[in-house]
Amino acid sequence: MNRERIALTLICLAAAAGCGPTMTPAGSRAGRPATMLDAGLPRGAPGDVGISIELLARIRPAMQAYVDDGRLAGVMTMVARRGKVVHWEAVGMRDRETRDPLRPDDIFRIASMTKPVTTVAAMILVEEGKLALTDPVSKFIPEFGRVTVLTSAGTRVPPARPITVAHLMSHTSGLTYGFFGETAVDTLYRLSGLVTKAAGLDDFARRVAELPLLANPGDRWNYSVSTDILGRVVEVVSGQPFDVFVKERITGPLGMKNTGFVVPPEARSRFTVNYRRADGALQTADSPVDGRYTKPPAWLSGGGGLVSTASDYIRFAQMLLQDGRLGEVRILAPATVRMMRANRLPGALVPIKFANYLSPGYGFGLGFAVLVDESATPEADHNGVFRWAGAFNTYFWIDPTAELIAMVWTQMTPFGIYPIEREFQALVYGAIQ
Repeated sequence: MNRERIALTLICLAAAAGCGPTMTPAGSRAGRPATMLDAGLPRGAPGDVGISIELLARIRPAMQAYVDDGRLAGVMTMVARRGKVVHWEAVGMRDRETRDPLRPDDIFRIASMTKPVTTVAAMILVEEGKLALTDPVSKFIPEFGRVTVLTSAGTRVPPARPITVAHLMSHTSGLTYGFFGETAVDTLYRLSGLVTKAAGLDDFARRVAELPLLANPGDRWNYSVSTDILGRVVEVVSGQPFDVFVKERITGPLGMKNTGFVVPPEARSRFTVNYRRADGALQTADSPVDGRYTKPPAWLSGGGGLVSTASDYIRFAQMLLQDGRLGEVRILAPATVRMMRANRLPGALVPIKFANYLSPGYGFGLGFAVLVDESATPEADHNGVFRWAGAFNTYFWIDPTAELIAMVWTQMTPFGIYPIEREFQALVYGAIQ
């Protein structure tokens, strides 16, 4: 028995850890044999990368507690260090109605974890000289040349400066979402119905350009549809549909076989149910059988439209941790990735705050929140950690100092009502020796 198999056997024998990270549970679904699952990266023994196997085993009961008391249907967790997956487990149910257990390789709606993928797509074009961070968005979407800012007096005036590609990547464009804020512009977004009325990504971008900005570009950090507009810029510059570009230049080369905008019929036995918390109980919000992601969308959302698996997304994250390269595949140059994960916001805009998600001390780079003041956060973060999350409560972070990637995913709305990511993060850092 070689060293890797010995290490994996020891992981399974650890009393509290179970065999979740390495083996399919008994009673697997039809067509899904009980065999070792592809983790996306090589597997390793925790001790070989400076992690305590005993302390890592605390993750499973902590996540199981969320399932046992009915707060969540199921939870998937993954930890990789120094290029090796040392923890990968799932607890609870993929589907509470059918009692189908959640498995580590199930497919999740990753929502805004799509944003880093879209930003990488745009940065590929920047490297090729086809796009510049300083380019005005109106160069590619002419309607943005006529955009206005809504003043406190209720009038619309021209912006002090044009929206640039960098503004889109850093969420300083003056755009908004409509369902997070309570400004007059947010109200106009909600009344416009643009999310449901748009007939394509081009139409979506035109509809957004007709709505006013809530601030001059560059003056305020505000989470928004900026990355969706960036996806349209990618389409225009590349001359390809956004999903085709992403597949050909990112997910295909990285071997992200289960990442896309639609779950095909043959994969739906692995597609999770999305739940909503209502009247003190979990109710189905989106079905894996005939729900939103089982058919092509009306428009491709670069801000939140992807589904993925842990084994796929860990490959994308490892590429970023390794400065743009995974194995023999290079997606971006090292300098480009370092620029993306560096804070772009002036001091007056730091720290950013989004719901109850981020600890104090975070700025924003190009596609990610970036920790710039580790003294302001209670977790064991290091300056330079970059991260983001998805609306259905999928979370990831990358710590270059610790050579660490960690993810905790579930499927439920609303976002951020439980401190599951912070609890998971404390457990992960607490296991590092």
